[in-house]
Amino acid sequence: MIIVVFTLGSYFVFPSVYAQNEEQYASTFIITGLGLELTKKAILEDNYDAAEKYSTLTNNFYGKNIQFLRTVDPNFSDTIHLELLDLHSSILSKSESQNLIDQINKLQETLPSNSLDDDSNVIVAFILSEADEQYQTFIQHKSDESYFFTLSLIDHSKLILNQNPISDNRLKQEIDSFFTDLDKSVLNKSNFIIVGNLITAIQRDLLETESIAINKTNLYSEIRNLYSELITSVNSNDYSTAEELAIEAYLENFEYLESDIKKVDELLLNTLEIDMRENLRSMITQKEDSNTIISFIENSILPDLAKAEKMTSELTPFVNGGSLNSQNLKSMGDTSDDQKTVVKNKIDIIREQLEETLLHYAQGNVQSAHASARSAYLDSYEFVEIPLRTIDPDFTLEVEYQFATLRNLIKQEAPQKEIHDVIIGIKRNLDESERIVTGTGDLAPTIAFSSSFAIVFREGLESVLILGAILTYLEASRNNQFKKYVYYGIVAAFAATAVTWVIASYIIEISGANRELIEAIAALSATAVLFYVSFWVLNKIEHKKWMEFVKAKVWQATTTGSVMVFVMLSFFTVYREGFETVLFYQAMSGFAKYMEIYVGLGFVIGLISLLGLYYVMRKLGRRLPLRVLFGLTMGVGAYLSIAFLGNAVRELQILDILPYTGLIGTIPRLDINLAMMTGIYPTLETIIAQVVLLGVYLIASTYILIMRPKKEQQLDSMRKSRKNSDE
Repeated sequence: MIIVVFTLGSYFVFPSVYAQNEEQYASTFIITGLGLELTKKAILEDNYDAAEKYSTLTNNFYGKNIQFLRTVDPNFSDTIHLELLDLHSSILSKSESQNLIDQINKLQETLPSNSLDDDSNVIVAFILSEADEQYQTFIQHKSDESYFFTLSLIDHSKLILNQNPISDNRLKQEIDSFFTDLDKSVLNKSNFIIVGNLITAIQRDLLETESIAINKTNLYSEIRNLYSELITSVNSNDYSTAEELAIEAYLENFEYLESDIKKVDELLLNTLEIDMRENLRSMITQKEDSNTIISFIENSILPDLAKAEKMTSELTPFVNGGSLNSQNLKSMGDTSDDQKTVVKNKIDIIREQLEETLLHYAQGNVQSAHASARSAYLDSYEFVEIPLRTIDPDFTLEVEYQFATLRNLIKQEAPQKEIHDVIIGIKRNLDESERIVTGTGDLAPTIAFSSSFAIVFREGLESVLILGAILTYLEASRNNQFKKYVYYGIVAAFAATAVTWVIASYIIEISGANRELIEAIAALSATAVLFYVSFWVLNKIEHKKWMEFVKAKVWQATTTGSVMVFVMLSFFTVYREGFETVLFYQAMSGFAKYMEIYVGLGFVIGLISLLGLYYVMRKLGRRLPLRVLFGLTMGVGAYLSIAFLGNAVRELQILDILPYTGLIGTIPRLDINLAMMTGIYPTLETIIAQVVLLGVYLIASTYILIMRPKKEQQLDSMRKSRKNSDE
């Protein structure tokens, strides 16, 4: 094994940012330095071909992180980037070796070292993520340079941990054992899934994210099933498969039970750990007699496992992975601006990786699909968890389990639909993760309030005007006996609207896996209704036209003389608007999460405003500025329909019904709450849909408000001129 120790340059304290950014910043330059060290070693051995490949790996890694580095120190980051590219160019042109060595030495001296305040565990976790990627590259492309880069990264990780020893002796022993297995697996060039599982286990211990929200009874059962398969493999002299099963039983299952067992019997935990992690593995690798191995499992491990299960059965039915109690939890959004930025960036990366996972799996490339799924969790979501866990550990564990389920399904080569369904669930929870970490902010609740107010106000305005006109006409014509039937219709309409809301909510609640599709259909329906109503309002925007419309309604009711006409007229006048209101609020409820109080406040104030309008119109006899009111409601309706459309398209993208073309970096990336309240997302499909709808509104408004009135004015002028000429 080649051990490469990167000699750090002079001490340098880089710009102060929050903890996670500091560790990522430090680890990026450590990994870059290791790549340079390997490049230098190849040059010293006069192996320019290997030097070129090491330089390529280093440049690719640095380029992958350049956007993040620029958020810390853009000038310094770009300077290093240019020097790395210049070095690569010099290697390609086969410059003198000494000149290249001098160039590398100078570059290494420029690189910053990590601060004493940095969390070495997080730095090692970052380094191991790159080791995992390099090993996957080695397995997939047979790249020797990626293999030796992997060794260098692992060795340097151990060096950092030796310099910063872990105080928990049990945890230290476990991590040391994992590193021993990792060294052996990499040396034997084992399957990348085995190596990846070991790296995952180490990272889990380092970051203290070793538990997931899963029923522990199932984990105990899974361990027994794996040992049953292991016994079959041993009886068949298939010791290689037996070792893989032993690793899976420990890493993928027992690791998630440790925190509970430690609470009830730490000595039992230590015994099980040593037996499962070391003793059993040792017996398998030494190919001891099958009866000896089976006896050890049946007489030592399984009885202790049963004892642990019984002792922990009185605890919570789910594994508790966090050390935070409810009193120490932070409130939603109680994170730094840097943490919020990191979470948004990581979630964007995860979405791209999940798309890659689906694509690889659909093409039958299981290995690449598994690699993308693992990378989505290890390289990104692991670091979303850091601020998320301090706010909602239970939800954090739920998402961890989803990622674990995805990886396991891919390994089992499950049907495409199962993979697809799990990824949809993860995408949904990515939105929730961002909401919890970033909070609602100030602007999104304001939009939620304004949208809610606008919905109830614009929907109620027509009803108030029609009902007010009917009641005024009945009073003026001394037909007061019909007024109570108008009120009956109003009460019945309110009751029908409430029933409609309950039914709609129930349908969405029981829709299960189809909930996202139903929400998308609701948003599209709301868009269509708003589109229609907005143009209906445009055509009634003139006061004269509106009064003609109202008079026609009143005349229709009074000429028949039937009381049911008044009941039905008032009922349908109110219920039509009520039905639309239910549709709009159901559509909005899907993306105004955690802002319900603002939505409710907007609804209440909207109703109060309508009552105020009714009072002004009926009691004071004031003429309302209909052109202004209808103009405002039309504008708000257009905005809401554009927002609904953006959200509907995104829902269909999450369901993979519509394609997803990312425009991150081209279109502003809003935080999740603001994006949902506006429907603006950095994807080509959502932007095109919204721009087209906006264009239709602008063209139609221009025609109805400007071009058509001018044309009518010209026609009136022509008629007057002709009339004058005839006279």
